[in-house]
Amino acid sequence: MTNDADDKPSHPGARTATRLVSGGRDPFAHHGYVNPPVYHASTLLYRTAEDFLAHRGRYQYGRRGTPTSEALSDALAGLEGADCAGVALLPSGLAAASVALLAVLKAGDHVLVTDSVYFPTRKFCDGVLARYAIATTYYDPLIGGRIADLIRPNTRAIFVESPGSLSFEMQDVPAIAAAAHAKGAVVLMDNTWASPLYFRGLEKGVDLSIQSGTKYIGGHSDVMLGAIITNEESWLPVRSMIADLGHCAGPDDIFFGLRGMRSLSVRLERHQKNATEVARWLQSRPEVSRVLYPALPEDPGHALWKRDFLGASGLFGVVLKAVPKAAVDAFVDSLDLFGIGASWGGYESLIQPSYPERSRTATRWQAEGPLVRIHIGLEDPQDLIADLAQGLDKLRTVAAA
Repeated sequence: MTNDADDKPSHPGARTATRLVSGGRDPFAHHGYVNPPVYHASTLLYRTAEDFLAHRGRYQYGRRGTPTSEALSDALAGLEGADCAGVALLPSGLAAASVALLAVLKAGDHVLVTDSVYFPTRKFCDGVLARYAIATTYYDPLIGGRIADLIRPNTRAIFVESPGSLSFEMQDVPAIAAAAHAKGAVVLMDNTWASPLYFRGLEKGVDLSIQSGTKYIGGHSDVMLGAIITNEESWLPVRSMIADLGHCAGPDDIFFGLRGMRSLSVRLERHQKNATEVARWLQSRPEVSRVLYPALPEDPGHALWKRDFLGASGLFGVVLKAVPKAAVDAFVDSLDLFGIGASWGGYESLIQPSYPERSRTATRWQAEGPLVRIHIGLEDPQDLIADLAQGLDKLRTVAAA
């Protein structure tokens, strides 16, 4: 499902929180109801044969867009800003990443991908892209403008993810974008961690900004959704690729994504507040070596975060001091308020053991001890801290046994 960015966004000049509430809404087009209806649609009827042959009408087929999908696309476009030319909705974040790559690459091309990339995206590059004679080179996420040295004559795209969703390195996106554009390559970014609320990718030189709407856009762990937000030059290739592949997002997932957009600013503000409080407490614990959270002044990527980002989400990593795997398992298993799960972005807190070293190829992941990834939800942070405290007590007990 694809929609061109609205040339006349509602409430032009409104601040971000207002755009989140008003974007994509047209109540009196729907009899005054506040929210747009959910269109479960495939076939669209025409009044005459002439209308059918000429494709007259705002919509042509359910897969190609409905008022429901248009509402979410317009809301995302308004959040991304004036540089947005179009928004494509996909059935998952991975679908968005894979379609974006396919839209800008062809057989014989070369793509540079950060070594900290989301693992399913890496698997797509190593499997599907390789099968179609598209070469992938992984690079150090901290390379910055020196990425120019890796660009080949056939390099068509550079894929960034900042911060990395397991190891949380901050990338110098503007510097990478400048190097890419100087040599005719486009920049794709997985911007799920910050969302367009806290990082305006297109303003920083990104050509295709990718979202897993499953995470913060939906915000309730009950939706599968992806989005590609592009500038003018990249919009037609994305729109054409989606039409050729027949991708579309489900109407109920779109509606839930739209519902989540309305509260995105208040939820992310709370996620950041809670995460900062918990992260600072973890820094004080003797079992913890370091906390990987760019919003903390002690984080190596803090200066880049402060320069380029408007806020932080609730996801961060914790490097523990060296302990046996059994101690880490005891810590994780003992937690009551933290679910053990691979996703994030919902209202609930999550934890998972993480192993970046298993997938790295361009860089070596070196840490003092085991890594766990934590998503801080909307619970009271003091309750989360109490739960983590008893869990770390269990870790220490098992480690000493």
